[in-house]
Amino acid sequence: MHPIDQARQHAFQQTLLSASRTMVLSEILKLVLDSFSASKTRFALTALGMVIGTASVILVVTIGLTGKRYILEEIQKVETNSIELEYAGGGATASERVLYSDFLTRDDEKAVLAQLPGVMYSSPVLGMHTRINFGGGVVKDTLVLGVSPQYQNIRNLLVPVGRFLDDEDDSAHIKCAVVTELFARERFGSADAAVGQNFEISGIPFAIIGVFKESVGDFGVSEIEDQTILIPFSVARYFTGTENVNQIYFSMRGMDEVPDAAKEIVRIVQARHRPGSVYQAQTLTELLAMADKITTILTVVLVLVAAVTLAVGGVGIMNIMLANVRARVREIGIRKALGATYREIKLQFLAEAVIISLVGGVVGTMVGLALPLSVRFFTDYAIPVSPWSVVIALTAATLVGVIFGTVPATRAAQLDPVEALKYE
Repeated sequence: MHPIDQARQHAFQQTLLSASRTMVLSEILKLVLDSFSASKTRFALTALGMVIGTASVILVVTIGLTGKRYILEEIQKVETNSIELEYAGGGATASERVLYSDFLTRDDEKAVLAQLPGVMYSSPVLGMHTRINFGGGVVKDTLVLGVSPQYQNIRNLLVPVGRFLDDEDDSAHIKCAVVTELFARERFGSADAAVGQNFEISGIPFAIIGVFKESVGDFGVSEIEDQTILIPFSVARYFTGTENVNQIYFSMRGMDEVPDAAKEIVRIVQARHRPGSVYQAQTLTELLAMADKITTILTVVLVLVAAVTLAVGGVGIMNIMLANVRARVREIGIRKALGATYREIKLQFLAEAVIISLVGGVVGTMVGLALPLSVRFFTDYAIPVSPWSVVIALTAATLVGVIFGTVPATRAAQLDPVEALKYE
């Protein structure tokens, strides 16, 4: 035969083979759809497990992301941009640490402000405990903190009644105070009643100009106690008779600047003091990173738990498909007798399992997305929805169909056509 004729015949045979395969695939899909049409209730009940499982995965991921964002936002309210600098001691022995005490001073704060341009706010903190008369013979040990006006911005303090300390209070050494809500209630009955009242610290009268509270729980990292009094730093240092301060707080423009800024602050202060003195800069970035890691792990664990529902749905698909194979043994025998191959029979039943699983996955995805999207639409709160949750849910649904549909599909393909035709 001429080479050209051979090439044409080969091309024709390939075309016929391709067409035959296309027809086989189309026939398989048609048989699958006919099977579903003949038993709509069975199809719906089988897919229901996948609907519940897929919706559970999406909702669990959504709840995990919402909880993660809420926790991180709450931690950020504590002021994750802040850096706390404190003196950690110096010298190898206790006597040397006393002899060579090298505490922080207000000049250290000024040096950092001059050399580190990224600082937005700063405040020294001078703390002391004193006994305050609450009336009726009740005297309580109360924390008094000497701070600058910028301390409010650093700690995100709220002042619902009155006002906070200002620059004039600090520069003029005015004996005024801002107290916690608990102090105001126990000493004067209420926050409103406390403003304008006077009380004594070590025999010196102070006027209350405001009542403050923290904007969020401090996770035990704040120096503020339930009953705390804030007074101007310039006034507080007269009680101690020294320029030394306990801590100096700095607040940076952004959280990403905090790690490098903390190192630079320690370097600047260290250069101003004795070589053996130790200064530590503490930040909340580690707490934030740990919270992020923990919430991510919890979300993954919850997703794995929700995936169990998908597995249960897969078992349901396998059981239904096995029953389906037993109910259609004669049909399988007839198809094999008419020339259906092992591959075609297996593909038919595997396609049924995958389509059931995938349809359930799509419906479950719509149900899972309906709740967070409804909250977004009808409220001002934007619940985070991850596209990856949809991808994971649909991929898992498809894999469940393939994995749990393989056993019944293989069993159907392995049936002997002669025995199948005899089956009643």
